[in-house]
Order: sequence, then structure tokens, then C-alpha cells
Amino acid sequence: MDGSWTPALAGLVGVLVGVVGVLAPRWGARRPEPEPPPEDDLPTGAADVLAVLSSAVVVVDVADVVVRASAAAHAFGLVRDRELVHPELAGLVTRVRRDGEIRDAEMSLPRGPFVAPGADGAGVLVVGVRVAPLGSLHVLVLVEDRTQAKRLEEVRRDFVANVSHELKTPVSAIALLAETMDDAAEDPTAVRRFAQRMTRESQRLSALVQEIVQLSRLQDADSRHQPVPVDVDEAVLEAVDRTRLVADGRGVRITTRLAREGDGGGPGGAPPAEVWGDRELVVTAVRNLVDNGVSYSDAGTRVAVVVTVVDERVEVVVSDQGIGIPESEVGRVFERFYRLDPARSRATGGTGLGLSIVKHVAATHGGEVGVWSSPGEGSTFTLRFPLRREEDDGDGT
Repeated sequence: MDGSWTPALAGLVGVLVGVVGVLAPRWGARRPEPEPPPEDDLPTGAADVLAVLSSAVVVVDVADVVVRASAAAHAFGLVRDRELVHPELAGLVTRVRRDGEIRDAEMSLPRGPFVAPGADGAGVLVVGVRVAPLGSLHVLVLVEDRTQAKRLEEVRRDFVANVSHELKTPVSAIALLAETMDDAAEDPTAVRRFAQRMTRESQRLSALVQEIVQLSRLQDADSRHQPVPVDVDEAVLEAVDRTRLVADGRGVRITTRLAREGDGGGPGGAPPAEVWGDRELVVTAVRNLVDNGVSYSDAGTRVAVVVTVVDERVEVVVSDQGIGIPESEVGRVFERFYRLDPARSRATGGTGLGLSIVKHVAATHGGEVGVWSSPGEGSTFTLRFPLRREEDDGDGT
């Protein structure tokens, strides 16, 4: 029996070997392999180009599935779960795919899926969008953030409108006073009274123009070509001197305490209160703070100016005993043309630009300005600048 099975087994083994030999290549071909990423279907070289673009990049396929999205696209909230979040973008992609024409648009989109376009615009992203075909299977979406540019444009527009309004008031007053004075030419007393009022209005107009020019200079990126060492103690003394006459006229006393007068000051003591910058701008900033304190203080009160060196910064603290600022208004005092008490500002010739200029001076010198205030208890403004160190003296830059 063993002998009879031997030829049969041999034949069966041969058949199996043959079958395996035939089927092996097919089994190998059916073995699952990793699917190439969808973006591999992009036109040759497209992935390399997209990687260096500064705009947010999104690529969608014929099924509207996002096959590529840059980090910026995710950060802007344009893509979620491989889909375009905003219907406006998706609709633009559909139209481009249909007719193959490149389209440009500007859109206001909510920042993410859970932020509705708010009334204040804080949650809104203003973007420039370009949508174009990318080969025959994909559509490319390029998104550029224009939010900051849009905001600056609105600020400039508001600034021009505010300046026009502020200039119109004294100009109209001067014109009216001139006409009235002409009518009263036979009354010397009336002429003198109107002439005095014209002088006040012209001074207010001059101050406003000067501060507008100053603010424009601060907004110029090249306003400080050659910074120099500025002695803040000396700048404060000059600022107070420029304000003294107005303060005396209002019965407000100004006191100063300089850094060189403090503990450890003087030769061999604390470092001098010096900063790198523009001396005239530092004087202007301090003068505006002192002016502000005097304007909102009553006769018999005091405005104190203190200069100190704290760690690596110079601090100028201006405190008054004036009317103070309500908590709801504290955040607005550095806005252009903002006036806490418009009637008092008109009486004192205030332009509403002084504290805005202080903020810009601080920023252009790498510093900051802050305020503490309580109604009826006065206000304290603190101006901070980086301290000039001896090791920075190399070339003065």
C-alpha cells in the first residue's frame, strides 16, 4: 500500500507547488499597501511652491475635501475635519471649479466655528481671498490676513474726521468773533473783549495743530534716527518749568523729587536716570502728564512728579489731587481726542491729544504708560522707560 501511494503523493505535491507558483504573484499583488497621501496627486512641484507661500494655503479636491492646509489656515479657523468651515469660501471654490476662472474677494469671517461675527468686530477676521484652479483635480485657496490693515485704515479715517471737527471749532469761533468785533468797532470795550477771546481761540488752534504735527511725527517709523542719552531728571525739570506758569495761574502747586535726590543717589550711588531716545519727546510726554494733572485739579491742590530708577527702568510718576477718573473710563483716557470733562477741557484749552501723545512717546522709546485713578481722589500716571546702561554706550545705537 505504501508503494501505491508514493506516486500519487508525489503527483499531488507537484500540482500544489505549481498552483502556489501561479498564485503567489497574485497574492503578492493583492497585499494591501499604504495609500499615498492625497496631496501626492498635486501637479509636479506644486507642493514645494505652496510650502513657501506666506499666505494661508488650502487645497481642495473634486469632492470638496481639503487635501492640504497650512498651519495658518488652521490658526485662522478656515478648516475643520478636512472641510472648509465658511460657506462663503466653499461657494467661491464651487464657482471656480465650475468655470475655471480665478476669483478674488475680500471677506469678513468669524475667527473659528464658535465665534459669531460680533458687533464690535473683535471676533472677525478680515481676509483677502484668491481662489484658482490647480491642475484638473484641485482648487487652490490663498487667504491673506488684512485685519490689522483694515483696522489701521479705520483709525486713520476716524483720525481725519476727528481732526476736521476739532479744527473747525476754533476756526469758526475766530471767524465769528472777527465778524462781531467788526460790528462793534465803535465800542472799544467790546473790541478788547472780543480780541481777548480771539487770542484764546487762536492759541487753542495753535496748540491743536502743534499736537497733531507731534502725533504725526510719532507715528513716523523713522522719527528717531539717532537716539541719544536723555537725562530724565533734566527733562522733568524742563517739562515742569514749561507748565509752571499755567499751574500758578490756576493755584495748583507742582512738586518734584528727582532720582538724583533719592536714597543712594548722587555720585557713587544709584545709576543716573538716563534713557536712550529723543529728549524733546520725553519732555513733551512729561509736560502733557503734568498739564493733564493741572487741568483736572482745583486751586489749592498739588501735582507731584517723582523720578525713580527701578531695576532696569526709569519711572516718572505724576500724581494729582484732581477729580479722578471713573473706572469705566480709565481704559479710554489714552484715546485720541478723548476728554473726560469736555467743558473743563474747553475752558483750559485741552485738545484731547495729550495722553495719546504720551502713549506714543512711551511706545517709541520701548516703554509704557499706565494709570491708577479713583473719582474724587485724583489720578496717578506712571511713565516707564528702559534704563540706559553703561554697557550700551559702545556706538550709541
